[in-house]
Amino acid sequence: MKNKYCLGCGVKLQDENILNIGFVTNLEQDLCMRCFRLNNYGEYESVSSNIINYEKIISDINKTKDLVLYIVDILNIPENIDNMRRITNNDCILVLNKRDLLPFNIKDEKILEYLKKKELGYQDILIVSSEKNRGMDNLMSKISRWQHSKNVYVVGFTNAGKSSLITKIIKDYGNGETHLTIAPLPSTTLNNIEIPINDKLTLIDTPGIIDNANIINHVDKKMYKKLNSKKELHPKTFQIMKNQSLLIDSLARINYLEGDMNSFTFYIPNEIKTRRLRFKSKTLIDLTRMVIDVKYGEDLVILGLGFIKIVAACKIELFINKDVKVFTRKNMI
Repeated sequence: MKNKYCLGCGVKLQDENILNIGFVTNLEQDLCMRCFRLNNYGEYESVSSNIINYEKIISDINKTKDLVLYIVDILNIPENIDNMRRITNNDCILVLNKRDLLPFNIKDEKILEYLKKKELGYQDILIVSSEKNRGMDNLMSKISRWQHSKNVYVVGFTNAGKSSLITKIIKDYGNGETHLTIAPLPSTTLNNIEIPINDKLTLIDTPGIIDNANIINHVDKKMYKKLNSKKELHPKTFQIMKNQSLLIDSLARINYLEGDMNSFTFYIPNEIKTRRLRFKSKTLIDLTRMVIDVKYGEDLVILGLGFIKIVAACKIELFINKDVKVFTRKNMI
């Protein structure tokens, strides 16, 4: 019998070992047991990132001349945002997704100007919201402009909204016959999946890249749901001075060590509770200390959580999981 692949995650279907990925009770089925349970019962079974060979995926893409869409969560733009441009030989469009999470009064033009000044080398940089159907016509127009064949690869980190964006394209621009498994959890897609959209376009969905430095990979399911909020966030601003502290739910703590009175504005999910704390209060257990010098007009980025806009120069003490990526950048907004 010809090999058959799961319509949800792309893995090869097999009926020999229930403990291995791709298991089905009948090879006539279209979804593996993992995707069937996810679709019908909301049951999620994690899969080791060791199964996914990202180097081979990029290497295979580089053997083609096909256009690449690099999908990034606009709240969690990585420090090395130019990395995909450097490791792929192909034309590449940077797509900043989840625009609906940022306040409406923030201008897209300001964010685009901020990124274009970095001269990242992408053929285009777009801002979209697959959830609110914002910028999708523009995206399709840019795909048509830059594609070299019917095939267009879609790559990105887990939780960037890649599958939701593809599903929106299927619904609004496709023939309505294609199916894709979606879940707000890592590793939903395990292998490349070819998704015919129309006569001129086939999207190739690739497994989400798992970044161990993202805080979402170090929390339980309850906190994961908070971090994966789909509501427009409401920035929270605190006026803070030396010897004051801020507690970010159970995730992190900031102690203000040096500097004049300052303004910290949090662009993080609304469900994440932030409050003032006595400076000498007990620090959260199992968190690692780091001291950060913040320059005038910089953001503090905690990957997977969002960012904090800081007005004045200061020195802070941050307690956070040792594996989570934290960095500063010039204020994005």
